[in-house]
Amino acid sequence: MKQEPTASRPVRIAVIGAGNRANKYLEYARRCPDRLQPVAVVEVNDLRRRAFARDFGLPESRSYVHYDDFFADRVEADMVLISTPENAHFDPAVKAIDAGYHILLEKPIAQHLDQCREIARRARERGVLVGVCHVLRYHPYFVKIRELIASGEFGRIVSVEHTAAVGLDRATHSYVRGIFRRVRESNPILLAKCCHDIDFLLWITGSHCRRLTSFGSLRWFRAENAPAGSGERCLACAIEPDCPFSARDLYYVRRDWVANFDVPPGKTLDETILDELRTGLYGRCVYHCDNDVVDHQLVAMEMDDEVTVSLSMEMFTNDDFRKTHIRLTEGEIDGDERTLRVRRFRGGYEHTYDFSDIAGQPFHAGADLQLIEDFIGALRNPERPFLTTIDDSIESHRICYEAERSRHTGTTIRMERD
Repeated sequence: MKQEPTASRPVRIAVIGAGNRANKYLEYARRCPDRLQPVAVVEVNDLRRRAFARDFGLPESRSYVHYDDFFADRVEADMVLISTPENAHFDPAVKAIDAGYHILLEKPIAQHLDQCREIARRARERGVLVGVCHVLRYHPYFVKIRELIASGEFGRIVSVEHTAAVGLDRATHSYVRGIFRRVRESNPILLAKCCHDIDFLLWITGSHCRRLTSFGSLRWFRAENAPAGSGERCLACAIEPDCPFSARDLYYVRRDWVANFDVPPGKTLDETILDELRTGLYGRCVYHCDNDVVDHQLVAMEMDDEVTVSLSMEMFTNDDFRKTHIRLTEGEIDGDERTLRVRRFRGGYEHTYDFSDIAGQPFHAGADLQLIEDFIGALRNPERPFLTTIDDSIESHRICYEAERSRHTGTTIRMERD
């Protein structure tokens, strides 16, 4: 059906799920059309599908509402980007593998560990490459951390303390009001938000987790915590002017987190936001939603080489950032994505790397585009390994699943090697 891509032509990509993440990755095609060429789009949302097709000049015959129609047409493509909602990864991934397409898969891989393993097994048997979009491995700040550890200049790792600060705005938008608010319809927040972090921790330690435990709960965003006088919606709430979780303030006043609001033809963004505040998911009071994911969680891991690792997921922070403190036998490394400080125990050496100029930059400071570049390079040269393989990613996913089991059962989980 297709030939392996070469440097003589662009890699042909079909996109299944044309939402925010897909458009971030496809910025690479806008900048480098000689290296990446969209040839088809699958998207159930009419506005998004038509906008994507228009942006990349796709004909109507290559714009699909359902991926089954795309696979039936046997479109000439080298790879498929799957960035559908989290509960809709497994089926299109299996069908793409069976059709012989290489896959770049937005995290998480799937909703269940056996599904993740099935995708990997089928890919091996079919001889196709499946990569997972763990963008931290391409981010300059996190790459520098790994370089410093790998240099050996600060000895060997003893312990790692890592915080994933979600931030209130992201938390209320995505995990309280939004599409990731319920485990059954998406995933536990540890998998939905922090599988990147677990992958990073495994990447820098280079070790296998042998046991873990986890604690956490939905502590605050529950109906019994609603203040007196609060309404079901922020537009009709007496305490909204002073509420730190106001949807009106977030979307209408500050204009944050509105990129996913689809503006229909003939309407303005203001009108779309007000409609959402009046009747949509995102206008609801945070205390009166149907959310069930936890709002804070701690995971503690012991690795095979006796390194201890902790991950703390925190919603109740002003900013959205990651903070890491690595203690080694001959020094320590600590940073918050803006600065990275390294110190040796002897000799008085101390140095600070400044990443403040790229903090908050689009496309994860270019990491999204570097990931696409790496995948294209691996397709063109099978001898060149892709940095975020599905086998590595399955191990980080497994830790997330087992951490949830620990949280629910109150037990320490032994992580036997497969």
